[in-house]
Amino acid sequence: MIDLAANTPVAALVSVEDLATHPGWRVFDCRHDLRNTEYGRQAYARGHIPGALFLHLDDDLSGIADGRNGRHPLPDAAEFARRMSACGVDEATQVVAYDNEGGIFASRLWWMLRWLGHDRVAVLNGGLAGWKRSKRALEERVPAVESRNFTARPQDMAVDSGQVLADLQSERMLLLDARSPERFRGENETLDPVGGHIPGAVNRFYFENLDDDGCFFKPVAELRAEFDALLVGRPATDVVQQCGSGVTACHNLLAMELAGLSGSKLYPGSWSEWCADPSRPVATG
Repeated sequence: MIDLAANTPVAALVSVEDLATHPGWRVFDCRHDLRNTEYGRQAYARGHIPGALFLHLDDDLSGIADGRNGRHPLPDAAEFARRMSACGVDEATQVVAYDNEGGIFASRLWWMLRWLGHDRVAVLNGGLAGWKRSKRALEERVPAVESRNFTARPQDMAVDSGQVLADLQSERMLLLDARSPERFRGENETLDPVGGHIPGAVNRFYFENLDDDGCFFKPVAELRAEFDALLVGRPATDVVQQCGSGVTACHNLLAMELAGLSGSKLYPGSWSEWCADPSRPVATG
């Protein structure tokens, strides 16, 4: 798969042209709204990229939240593998995920499949907006697919709250928070009961990975320069990514992958899990 604009091989990102010329790829519509959780399903029914199946953030890409494990905990690996099997995905299937929100929900599926050992997965650069800009057709039909056998092979790509807490004072771990600057500072918090951030975290708003229109990812060289400035010589393997609930953090993971900085890990529980325990330290400002 090639980023045609930069002529640089990138396994994690495909263009509208790439997708349009590969009808055999398995496509997933991941549109979602945190405040209107039925939006994605309703929008999919009104029209989606031909051949796409719908995956819901809460129902398909998350496990059961219990009030202590974050708003979008990871699902059980075996259960998610069964869902992928039913959707016609096996180890040979090329998966492409898209949304209409800058790639934040598509990136969650991209990360989850890689977490379970499936590397043949990419995000559609520009998402549904990019597809529409190219005057491509949509369809309302839900495609019928034959089930396949998806085997989960979990990879060491995530950390839990205990690991984050243990490394809090360590100079080795660099914690990147993908939330907006306001939420990072503890201002105008509307999703979680406590405002602020994990002490020592550095803010990298996921939206900074996109162009001025908030549609396409920035060029690889620009992403690399920005992340190099944040890492200040640290290897990517020392980076832990987090956000509010382990979703937009995947956008930063994807951006770093595009920039050639592989190996950072995700804290899936993120701020919503962290702040659920009053004994954990909180920083503001």
